[in-house]
Amino acid sequence: MCGELCWTFEAQFTFTALLDILIVTAVFFGISLLLRSTQAVPLLRGILIVVLFTALIATAFPLTALRWLLSNVISVAAIAIPVIFQPELRRALERLGRTNLGTRNSPELAQRHKIIDAICAAVSRLSDRRHGALIVIERETNLQEYVDSGVLMTSEISPQLLLTIFYPKTELHDGAVILRGDKVEAAAAVLPLSSGRQLTDRKLGTRHRAALGITEVGDAICVVVSEETGQISVANGGRMIRRLDAARLQTILNAFYGESESATNMVARLRNNVQRWLNRDSAPDSGT
Repeated sequence: MCGELCWTFEAQFTFTALLDILIVTAVFFGISLLLRSTQAVPLLRGILIVVLFTALIATAFPLTALRWLLSNVISVAAIAIPVIFQPELRRALERLGRTNLGTRNSPELAQRHKIIDAICAAVSRLSDRRHGALIVIERETNLQEYVDSGVLMTSEISPQLLLTIFYPKTELHDGAVILRGDKVEAAAAVLPLSSGRQLTDRKLGTRHRAALGITEVGDAICVVVSEETGQISVANGGRMIRRLDAARLQTILNAFYGESESATNMVARLRNNVQRWLNRDSAPDSGT
């Protein structure tokens, strides 16, 4: 009996079946990554638990009406869920569309630490002066749409430049600065506001809503300084950490941006190493 079962399994478990399983697994994993920071996750988890529990009961006992109800509910849910979670699905697809699959000019680890030091130095002084600020650090998700809404700069990042941009009497202070690589790519950029569904504090101003909004549509990190209180906050993944000082800000930025190497950066480094290896092997021998 056992041998017959093993033979049946081997006959049906072909390379095509394995490929099919891997593709389905990758699709579900990708969907979970896209939706992991949205409000859809807790509700979908609850729906899944209810459906699985009901299916187990309907399978264990001859409950014809429950089986009929379950089969019809699943059919309706396949249509209802995309309608109910339309905003979350739209943001997830926008994030996927903006994600760069090619090589980016992402700064090296030492350069990222210098960028963090410059941001923290500027933010600390902006907080003391109660000058409002909104600083976006671009990562894998392309923010060109928002760069185009501002004033193109492409300047070296420095505390002095950030302080000048956010000085209240300059024309560039009322908007966001977008950092790309080791450059200030744009100033006075217009960011999308958060939908407000995740906001627990309804008194948050436009800067804080914009910080949440830009991190909801991608993987950017956003640093905010309140003009009214001088309070420093950091937004990432549609969530905000508030009431920070310069030391805590540096710790958080190091955790979010300074310590981990992006997948694109690793691919670029691997490609460069392979290219150097190929060039070394193809170089002519100086002794011949």
